[in-house]
Formats: sequence, C-alpha cells, structure tokens
Amino acid sequence: MIPLAAFEGRWEVRRQIDDAHTNQHGRFEGQAVFSPRDGGMHYAETGRLHLGDAPPMQAERHYLWHSDAERIVVQFPDGRDFHSFTTTPAAQATHLCGEDLYEVRYDFAQWPIWTAIWKVSGPRKAYEMTSTYQQR
Repeated sequence: MIPLAAFEGRWEVRRQIDDAHTNQHGRFEGQAVFSPRDGGMHYAETGRLHLGDAPPMQAERHYLWHSDAERIVVQFPDGRDFHSFTTTPAAQATHLCGEDLYEVRYDFAQWPIWTAIWKVSGPRKAYEMTSTYQQR
C-alpha cells in the first residue's frame, strides 16, 4: 500500500473527458498539489479545461484526503464524505449523488504515475473521465 504521505507535493494532471450525454469530448491540463492539513492532505487542482468547441476555461477543485488503518478517505471541502479506497494496484470505489452513480478505478501499478478512471451514469450524467497524475 502507498501511504498518504507519499502523495505530498506537486503533480502534473492530464485528463480526457468523453461525455455521451452531451456528445462532447474534453481535456484538462493542470496541476494538483497535496499539502498537509489537519492530519491529512488538502488536494488543490487548477488548470485549463477544454470542452468541445467552447473557449478554454480556468478550472479548479478541492478535496480533503485522510487515511485510516487501511484506506484513504476523500471528502468534499465541507467535510462530507465522497469516497474511500485502498492504494492497492487496482482500487475501486463508488459514490451515489442523487440518482447519478460515480464509479472510480484507481491504478497505482506504475507508481509514482497513477490514474483515476471515473464512469458516471444516471439520468442527468453519462461520461467517462480518465486522469493521469505524474509527480513533478
């Protein structure tokens, strides 16, 4: 298992987005920074989001990562739980948001390069998003 402390630092993020609901493709290029906070890590992501033919836009997201004995717990900035996972080579998690189901598969087999593949399905959403992280 990879300890939470190993994520600390700056990561390059490249993301592909395929939205079947809107029939759009997109990409994100930016960085994620994991910094110690309250016994865990604050995840801050910033970069440029390109969706379809629209002009690129600045995008950001924030999460709180904590670890217990066996899992990493990801929370929204307000402290609500998002999902949790192990850092085994192929970890999985789910999150239900209303009627939309978020399923993620983490791949740590090439650590310190790792990926997160999200498949989101439901009445309002249908997309796949693949993010690749490489430490800088």
